Formats: sequence, structure tokens, C-alpha cells
Amino acid sequence: MRKARETKTTMKRTLLTALVLAAVLVLTQGNGVARAASAAGIDADVDAALMKLYEEQPVAKMLADKAVAILVFPNMVKAGFLVGAQYGEGALLKKGKTVGYYNSVAASYGLQAGAQTFGYVLFLMTPSAVHYLNRSGGWEIGVGPSVVVADEGIARTLTSTTLKTDVYAFIFDQKGLMAGLGLQGSKITKIRK
Repeated sequence: MRKARETKTTMKRTLLTALVLAAVLVLTQGNGVARAASAAGIDADVDAALMKLYEEQPVAKMLADKAVAILVFPNMVKAGFLVGAQYGEGALLKKGKTVGYYNSVAASYGLQAGAQTFGYVLFLMTPSAVHYLNRSGGWEIGVGPSVVVADEGIARTLTSTTLKTDVYAFIFDQKGLMAGLGLQGSKITKIRK
């Protein structure tokens, strides 16, 4: 009887996740959010996102100058009602040039409702962080290189001499109505474009 209840609960969660993902796809069809049609589209969105981030957070430009690589997800979409999902595509840059395309996917459950869009950038500061991204079949943030999310407080204290973490993350351009934004548990996987 317990196993039947667990199976039923798992099926409900799977159905809810599928419904949320379907809603995200329906909401984003045709407007280019969360899904770029081509490599050129992703590259243009990445360039625009970085320019905006550097204007809003000057310390991000300093990190970019020191980073081994930069992974940019300019158009993430997150939606949910109890069960949530987020998705977006982006590019890995080395010395200002795109060297690969990636997607970022996450699912969550708990007290949540709403939808929002946002972007995030990961500054990979060490060759080992880039190596981990390249050799893992899918990097789940929170496993592997250490990641520090740079909020306004941390950003004010960062200097070229205080950089000690493998990866620095900036979340920016949040729009919509949904509380609780984080990167923990996001899975990043290389894609072909």
C-alpha cells in the first residue's frame, strides 16, 4: 500500500512537472525568450546581456578581464505552481569568442507560484573549472567547482587580489512575479547549434 502511494505521488509530480514545462514552452513560443533559434541568435543575446551586466555591475567587467572563460545564459525562463522548472540557452566565451553552446535546466518543488525571466553569467576563473565543465556530461551547480553568487555586498568587496573562488555568478535582469531565485541544482549541458 505504501509503495502504491509513493508511485502515485511520483506520477503526480511527474505530471505537474510536464505541465509546467509545457506552460513554459507555450508562454515562450514566438517571442525568442529562453530559446534562441540559432547560434547567431544566442551570440547576439549573449553580447547584449554582457553589455548590460557590465553597465550595471562594473566589477563584472573586472572579473571578465581575469576569467579563463565566461558562460552566459541571457534569457532564462522560470515558471511554476508548487512544481517549477527553468530553462535557457547560452554560450561559453573564451577571449571574447564563442567556443560552445549550452543549456541550463532546473526543476524544483515547494511553495512557489509565478513566472519570471532573468539572465545569469558564470565567470570561470580557473582552468580546472573550465576543464570540469568540458569533461562532465552535465554540470550540476553545487557539485564540482565552488560557485559564489555575487550579490551587491560581495560585488563591492571583490578586487583582483581577493579573487579566490573557481566560479563567480551574477544573476541579472529579473522580470516577472516569482520569489526565490537561485542557481543551486541547475544542470548545464553542452548542446549543438
